[in-house]
Amino acid sequence: MTGPQGTPLSGRTAWTRNLETPLRRFLRTEAGSATVLLSAALLALIWVNVNASSYETVWTTDFSLRLGRWGVTQDLRSWVNSGLMALFFLVVGLEARREFDVGELRERSRVTLPLLAGVGGMVCAVGIYFAFNAGRDSAGGWGVAMSTDTAFALGMLALVGSRFPDRLRAFMLTVVVVDDVIALVVIALFYTETVAFGALVIAVVLFIAIPVAIKIGIRYGLAYAALGVASWFALLRSGVDPVVLGLALGLVTYATPAARADLERATDLFRQFREQPTSELARTAQAGLSSAVSPNELLAQRYHPWTSYAIVPLFALANAGVEINGSFLARAYTSPITLGIAIGFIAGKPIGITGTAWLVTKLSHGRLRPPVGWAAVLGGGAIAGLGFTVSLLIASLAFTGAELEEAKLGILTAALGAAALTWTVARVTALLPRIRRIRALVGTAEEIVDLADPVDPDRDHWRGREDAPVTVVEYGDFECPYCGQAEPVVRELLADIGDLRYVWRHLPLNDVHPRAQVAAEASEAAAAQGAFWEMHDLLLDHQDALRPSDLAGYAEQLGLDVERFTEDLRRHAQTARVAEDVDSADLSGVAGTPTFFVNGRRHFGAYDIQTLTRAVKSARIRAAVAT
Repeated sequence: MTGPQGTPLSGRTAWTRNLETPLRRFLRTEAGSATVLLSAALLALIWVNVNASSYETVWTTDFSLRLGRWGVTQDLRSWVNSGLMALFFLVVGLEARREFDVGELRERSRVTLPLLAGVGGMVCAVGIYFAFNAGRDSAGGWGVAMSTDTAFALGMLALVGSRFPDRLRAFMLTVVVVDDVIALVVIALFYTETVAFGALVIAVVLFIAIPVAIKIGIRYGLAYAALGVASWFALLRSGVDPVVLGLALGLVTYATPAARADLERATDLFRQFREQPTSELARTAQAGLSSAVSPNELLAQRYHPWTSYAIVPLFALANAGVEINGSFLARAYTSPITLGIAIGFIAGKPIGITGTAWLVTKLSHGRLRPPVGWAAVLGGGAIAGLGFTVSLLIASLAFTGAELEEAKLGILTAALGAAALTWTVARVTALLPRIRRIRALVGTAEEIVDLADPVDPDRDHWRGREDAPVTVVEYGDFECPYCGQAEPVVRELLADIGDLRYVWRHLPLNDVHPRAQVAAEASEAAAAQGAFWEMHDLLLDHQDALRPSDLAGYAEQLGLDVERFTEDLRRHAQTARVAEDVDSADLSGVAGTPTFFVNGRRHFGAYDIQTLTRAVKSARIRAAVAT
């Protein structure tokens, strides 16, 4: 059932309401927090070079937590490194798990290549460090050259994001999480002097209790907080650095889209509270609303701003201080420790990541390939040379005195060099001819298709060009105010981008919009008389007037056979047609409106005109490359 014609496409909207994934918020926050992190590192350098004794006095001050005869005493630097940083790695793990469950990596074959690339980057960087330090006592500090700094790397990626495709973010997130996992395991195995196995067993048992509690549906935050804190203390008592716990907790916390059944249950609970606003029903409604959202998203939203704007900068302030003078620089830049770390990161990471990705692509005969072009992979490899957080952590465990200072200088030098290399790769790529530049950035990997029911021009309602390279599908509800606000955006999109096909599918949210179902049936009754789009536009323009008498008035206004139209509504003749769209929405995991798909791929994020235009243009570029 086609309908390319409609009312004139005009009008603009200033609406910019966001429907965002935590990953997008994470990346945007990292762009801002990268500046805070850099400022904290510079402040540490200034502080230690103005008054080194006060810097060390502050961070070596002991702080104790005691309950009766049980207690822990550590200096402030250790509380930051092992305690607060566990929350940072929790957020990193949450973002990686979400990408694994519902993001780019939900197709498991897409995990293999970035995982191997991450390992390749680490091996190459460590190999370069060993080449400088072979046969020396400093060879034991090889772990310093391993791990990319997640906050700096994703911050840099967000800052240069306009020069690289969006899909590089998921690829790089996997690479840096692999770095973090392996580096934290290395800390536990190679930089832990003694292990108390009794305490370690207790820590493992307490940790296992957390995913079990998630599996059986326990929703009490205090229970998880108690288990997490107890696990942290047990791991600290065992002698293993407990910072590893945060990443492990994030990786076991599942992420799922909100199910329509859970949303309907939450609506019922809120309705009960609205009718009888008691404290008991308020708690029940609050619990119902929380249960509709995955624990992964709840935790990421709660902790990510704290980790980005407070914890990681505090870590930099506590660890980045290096006394710099002429004699130190002359000695350090001839030191195998400094050179091994700096060159390992600046050269080893991009060579290892890009080379491994290329080798895997060749050996798999293209079955496994990067989700982006080779210029973007090289840019991501350069970004991976930003080693800071875990590197400083391992350096503080592996070295002391002058060697520690040399290691810190190598880490800071690597960060500056990797940033410069990233900019260079982006700039050189931008100078390529347009077609070569697009291929170098976008690549030829196939798109993930989220739309379970493909568009059928003979059945679906569409407007625009039937043979357009880009198809936008919207699941909408005629009574949904956000669908009404999105409509001018869609009109402008169709007016501005000629080679586009727009498809409307029904998803009436009957639990919150009592007239949505009859409105959807009214549009189909109009479609039976060749006037779907005319009725579609009237319904969205008059969302507060969707009673049967209003619908009959719209039919008369459009010059339809009103008697036939009202009879179709009375007999619910179009119920089955609307139900087909609802079933396809369920198969595609759609629970709310409006939900957009661009060339079969679900669009997460804002759906203002600027964001949707970028998504459509990206899809058009990928379609052009594919042909």
